[in-house]
Amino acid sequence: MIIADLAEIAGRTYPARRKTQNLVGGASPIQATNFSLGHVTLEPNGGQVPWHNQEQEEIYFIVEGSGEMCLGEERRAVKAGQAVYIPHQVFHQLTNTGDTPMRMIYCYGPAGDVAHWRQELDGTLPRAGQEAPQLPEGAAPQHTEKP
Repeated sequence: MIIADLAEIAGRTYPARRKTQNLVGGASPIQATNFSLGHVTLEPNGGQVPWHNQEQEEIYFIVEGSGEMCLGEERRAVKAGQAVYIPHQVFHQLTNTGDTPMRMIYCYGPAGDVAHWRQELDGTLPRAGQEAPQLPEGAAPQHTEKP
């Protein structure tokens, strides 16, 4: 039996003020073919999964906190207990709008790395309105700075 223990997974911190811990896939002891799963903590007041897209379809499940979800041309408030479906290739962004950490679980399939992790670390994320579609009106600005 293979068990991935969140308390033992160091994870990675990203410039957009979030920590991602792979539970299935990536550096996790659990590897699957059809999906990847992970835990993300977004820092208060603006921690973010920046505007990006990917080949895989995905689900974000908000475990704790509240924020703003942008998906294509839509922008909505999200909170703990809600899940958001993200079709493949659709640009999306999640921003913590609260004063406390926001935690979410992501699941995408098929398994494999997603380019936006490396792009964010390298400072090469496509910028909204330039190399990528515009963010929905009123959305929190996309974080694109290098550390």
